[in-house]
Amino acid sequence: MADDTKTAEGKEYSRREFITGIGGLGAGAVFGGLIVKGFMLPDEVYAIPASEGYLLVDTKKCGGCESCMLACSLAHTGRSNINLSRIQITQNPFGKFPNDMAQIQCRQCPYPACIDACPTGAMHAESEFGNVRMVDEGKCIGCERCVNACPFTPSRVQWNFEDRHAQKCDLCANAPHWNKDGGPNGSQACIELCPMKAISFTPTVPAQSDAGYVVNLRNSHWGNLMFPTT
Repeated sequence: MADDTKTAEGKEYSRREFITGIGGLGAGAVFGGLIVKGFMLPDEVYAIPASEGYLLVDTKKCGGCESCMLACSLAHTGRSNINLSRIQITQNPFGKFPNDMAQIQCRQCPYPACIDACPTGAMHAESEFGNVRMVDEGKCIGCERCVNACPFTPSRVQWNFEDRHAQKCDLCANAPHWNKDGGPNGSQACIELCPMKAISFTPTVPAQSDAGYVVNLRNSHWGNLMFPTT
């Protein structure tokens, strides 16, 4: 049997391209007779452009005040609710500095599993805002596949339980309550509101590791206060 399939227009695709193309849509949709043309990939390689912006957090500089979470929630939803924040801080009361606290921000993955898992295209790389990975809320059907697909714990994609759609950090590109332009070429609420200046922006893809992005945003003044500078 030939290892290819055809569209209605007669164009050939390899089976690997076809299976990759349907992705999160699932075999049931194909066997049920539904083939969405938008998922058929004519190219052998399906690449998502790299994001033009990333958030970096200095774990040793963060004070755990959660100002970034409140700012994020307020900028995006108009409500101050840390449960609606797209950046999360986790604290372990039994841990020792600096491992007693972690800042959880979206890594704008080069190969985003959340986009690959989304069956509707709601999760996408937005070219208008420097290919930031973001959610088109109008297309989100609430399946939460993107939440479960994120390889990190906790997931960098959250379920907005009040507005009933998936959400994630978009570098404030789509933050209607933020009074400045966001995205890679703009400002981010969490960076500007952090009293410790523990969050920064970079246009360069950081080194990826399970431990997160290791960054030092401290200067000599921290040594004068008896805080570590390395």
